[in-house]
Amino acid sequence: MSFMMRRRSLLSLPFISPLLRPVFARSSKTVVSIQGDRFFINGRPTYQGRVYQGLKIEGLLMNSRMVQGTFDDWNPATREKWAYPDTKKWDADRNTREFAAAMPAWHKHGLLSFTVNLQGGSPEGYSKGQPWENTAIDPDGNLRPAYMKRMAQILERADQLGMIAIVGFYYFGQDQRVKDEAAVKRGVANAMNWLLDGDYRNVLVEINNECNVKAYDHEILKPARIHELIDAARGMKKNGRGLLVGTSYGGGAVPLPNVVKSSDFLLMHGNGVKDPRRISEMVRQARQVEGYRPMPVLFNEDDHFDFDKPENNMMSALKEYASWGYFDPGASDYADGYQCPPVNWGIDSSERKKGFFQLLKKVTGAK
Repeated sequence: MSFMMRRRSLLSLPFISPLLRPVFARSSKTVVSIQGDRFFINGRPTYQGRVYQGLKIEGLLMNSRMVQGTFDDWNPATREKWAYPDTKKWDADRNTREFAAAMPAWHKHGLLSFTVNLQGGSPEGYSKGQPWENTAIDPDGNLRPAYMKRMAQILERADQLGMIAIVGFYYFGQDQRVKDEAAVKRGVANAMNWLLDGDYRNVLVEINNECNVKAYDHEILKPARIHELIDAARGMKKNGRGLLVGTSYGGGAVPLPNVVKSSDFLLMHGNGVKDPRRISEMVRQARQVEGYRPMPVLFNEDDHFDFDKPENNMMSALKEYASWGYFDPGASDYADGYQCPPVNWGIDSSERKKGFFQLLKKVTGAK
C-alpha cells in the first residue's frame, strides 16, 4: 500500500489520535440526564422543588452562551484584534483560565449550564465575514490538541461545580475550514470519541449552532440533513454509555420534524424576537411538530434583555416551561458581553450582566 493510500485510509477512520486520548483516569462527579421534559443532575431534578411566581422551575436548565471559552486565532492578520488591554497581546490560555475562574460566581447565582463551541462564535458579535481562524477541528476533521486541552480544563471545572456544558461542534463562518463532508463527519466522530473517552458525563452535544443559517457550506450541516449527524452522534457509545444530542436553530425558528425526531432535546434561539409573546408561541409550536414526545425545550441563545420588566424573553420561556439562555455579544472592550474577545468573564462588568444574574438568582432561588 502506498503512503498516500495509507494516509487516506487513516483519515477515514472515525477515531481520535492516541495523543489526544486521556492519559489518566478521571471520575465524573456530575452526570446529566433527561426524564420526560425535565433535566436531572446526579439523579435529582435541577432546582429541585423550586417555584417562582407560580412557575415551575424544577427540571429546567438555565444557561448562558459562553462559546469563546477555548477561542484562539490562527490567522496572524487578525490575531492581534483580540489583544488584552493590559498586555497588548492575545493569550488563549489566559482566556480559558479566566473563564474557569469565573464559573463559581455563575453557579452561585443559579447558572447550571453554559454553551461552548469547538469553532466558537463570531468574536465581533455579529459579522458578515470571518477572516479569523478559530477551530478546534482541522481541515481533515482531526482535533487540535491545544484547543482540546483548554476544553478539558473547562469541562473538568464544570464537573467539579456540578455544572452542565452544552458543547457545540460547528459554527457557520468556520465550518468551511473543514474541507469536505467526509471530514465534517470525521470531526463529529472525533469530538464524540474525545468526550466519551474522557468520561465527560456533564455534557449535552449541540452538533452545530443555528443549522438553518445560510452561511453553512456543507450540506450535511444544513436543516435537511443535519439529523444524519445527530443520529450518528447518538449512536456512538463507550461501555454502553452515550451522550444526549441535538442542534440549534436561528432566532425565531422552530425545529423541523427530522430534527425533532432525532434529538434528545430541542434547542431554539430568541435572537431577533422583540415581542416576548413570540417566545411563548415558539415553544408551543415546537411541541406540535411531528415527532415530538415529552422532551426538554431549551433556548441557549437570546440577545434580548429587559430584565427589570415583568415581561421579557426569559420570563416568557419560563411560562411555557422552557429553559432560557442569555446571549450578550457586547463589544471588544474587556467589559461588555461574553462573546467578543478579550472577554471579561465576570458577572458585574456591565449593567446587562448584572441584570441577568440578579434575575437568575431570584428565579432559581440560588443562595
